[in-house]
Amino acid sequence: MTSDSEQTFDRFVAIDWSGALGAYDGVAVAECRAGAEGPMLLPPPAGRCWTRTAVAGWLEAQAAGGGRVLAGIDCAFSLPFAVAAGYLPPGGDARALWALVDRVAAEAPDFHGAGFARHADYVADFWLRGPRPAGWVEPHRAAELACRRDRLGAPDSPFKQFGPKTVGPGALAGMRVLHHLRRRLDGRLAVWPFEAPAVQPLVMVEIFPRLFWRRSGRTASAKVRDRGELDAALARLGSGPAAAPDPLTDHATDALVAAAGLRALAADPAVWSPPGLDPATARTEGWIFGVRG
Repeated sequence: MTSDSEQTFDRFVAIDWSGALGAYDGVAVAECRAGAEGPMLLPPPAGRCWTRTAVAGWLEAQAAGGGRVLAGIDCAFSLPFAVAAGYLPPGGDARALWALVDRVAAEAPDFHGAGFARHADYVADFWLRGPRPAGWVEPHRAAELACRRDRLGAPDSPFKQFGPKTVGPGALAGMRVLHHLRRRLDGRLAVWPFEAPAVQPLVMVEIFPRLFWRRSGRTASAKVRDRGELDAALARLGSGPAAAPDPLTDHATDALVAAAGLRALAADPAVWSPPGLDPATARTEGWIFGVRG
């Protein structure tokens, strides 16, 4: 059996995510294979753009497609548990939270999850719009704070539910997708660090694309849409140039650099056992892949 510190994969997939309702084009999927060949941008299976439903179906198919896949989604896999524990029975973990979010938001199409933040039982904890609510203190997960300490970027709290950089709606949508995939892929999926990867064909991790840009040596915060700048970053991650059509969007470049970054980091045992990740955090809040803490 492969331990979580000795993980090997055939393919590396990165998904730039969106929590939007209705028509949206913020989802991008990129893949690279073991070795040094550059990542490729994957076209949606149908229609003009990827949907969350299409991503979920595609990931499910990969678990049966042969080989082993490490897939990262750019969304928070849980909420800060100092607050979220109050939504669950004693001892409730992140998987119980995913089930709750999915149950509350079940009527929303395409795994949209923001209705959870507007439910009467939970709305008081969320910043939904406009100026900061009086007395509202932004809750953060341990991994978000560790990411800031590592100077790899400053992820927003998933309790913030609006604005161009916010991760809140995407996090809730991602939790619904994780819950769906766990039910569909019993024994074939491990969601790290909530479950220790062993020999499952699909392992999923939370990613933060800014982290991979920083690890490639880029410190500027502006989004990348230039092919030369993208390929230079990929080279510093040990990767060949990207295969993607013009014009490049920042969603595409984030997915492409994250796919190469996953490949560059996955063979490092320390990435799977970061110092800042304790058992309670692994069970409740999860961790951002590549953050040391």
